Amino acid sequence: MKKLIRAALLGLALSTTAHAAIDTYDFKSDAERERYRSLTEELRCPKCQNQNIADSDAPIAMDLRREIYRMLGEGRSNEQIVDFLVSRYGDFVRYKPPVDARTALLWFGPATLLVVGFGVLAVVLVRRRRSAAGPAANTLSPAERERLATLLDKKDS
Repeated sequence: MKKLIRAALLGLALSTTAHAAIDTYDFKSDAERERYRSLTEELRCPKCQNQNIADSDAPIAMDLRREIYRMLGEGRSNEQIVDFLVSRYGDFVRYKPPVDARTALLWFGPATLLVVGFGVLAVVLVRRRRSAAGPAANTLSPAERERLATLLDKKDS
């Protein structure tokens, strides 16, 4: 019983240190708080690569959240904040990079592959239907049947 109590106390002691730090910022208005939330959710963490800045616990994400809060306090627009982060970290920090020559393959590649795949599938299906629809084309002429019979007879003997 004493071991169980010790284990429970040790578990409680260790669990209190496992809490993550939560950013607490004071905003002038609810609109500014909403801008902060939308910006941190639409920008990708450079370290985590598949998490947004709001959900990431990486030190760089904490720095970026602090930087976004600072720029919001200075009165910068969302575009200015995103442009600042893109200038430092590239288009990678955006979940939706702009459509330009560098990102054309990213935007249009999957759709192009899908269309090409459906085209290949259509060609294959049309060829199969033609070969199945024309059984006369698959039958042998009398001369070909004779030749086949002689070849099969030679093989058997």
